[in-house]
Amino acid sequence: MYHAHIAARPELAGRRSLFVDLPGHGTSDRPEDFGYTLEEHADAVAVALDAAGATGAELIAHSMGGAVAIVLAHRRPDLVSRLVLTEANLDAFPPSTAASSGIAAHEEDEFVETEHARVLEAVGPLWAATMRLADPRALHRSAVGLRKGSDPVMRTLLEGLPVDRVFLQGERSGELAGRERLEAAGVRVQTVPGAGHNVMFDNPDAFAAAVAGTG
Repeated sequence: MYHAHIAARPELAGRRSLFVDLPGHGTSDRPEDFGYTLEEHADAVAVALDAAGATGAELIAHSMGGAVAIVLAHRRPDLVSRLVLTEANLDAFPPSTAASSGIAAHEEDEFVETEHARVLEAVGPLWAATMRLADPRALHRSAVGLRKGSDPVMRTLLEGLPVDRVFLQGERSGELAGRERLEAAGVRVQTVPGAGHNVMFDNPDAFAAAVAGTG
């Protein structure tokens, strides 16, 4: 739960919070017949929001989850009123620069049988803890789906969305590619001081302010 400690902060008192683990991740089901594309993940989140009776939700999403949130806002605009994206993946990746620690560079069975353990040892402790709670096959298919991206690509979808959009970029992660174009499309890009990819842990005060709309 990357955001549970933020939801408990006084700045967000009185708001209803729903925490959604994507299929194959965390405590969610691990369906073998699920493709784990961005579109399928987005549709699964839509099912959860529909079941909760939520409309016009504010989606707070990180990394690949941000890409899923963008696709969801495009496919089901009735469900989304605002996006707060933390270093969301905006572009598709060619195989030579595969996303998610190179997971998508491997064949599915190869990753599940041998490379999953190697990647767990190679990544940082926070990402490794997340990976251990995910099904290896779901990880691989999700990484392949992320590398493929959406059509149109996530960046284009984000630029065209009519809802309030905030993009948080950790200072330690460097300048956000295409920032000027995003801002021209109405996306509020905020560089968060002292933070890397996991802004919600590196600078929780700034993150909470952004979610609350006061930052």
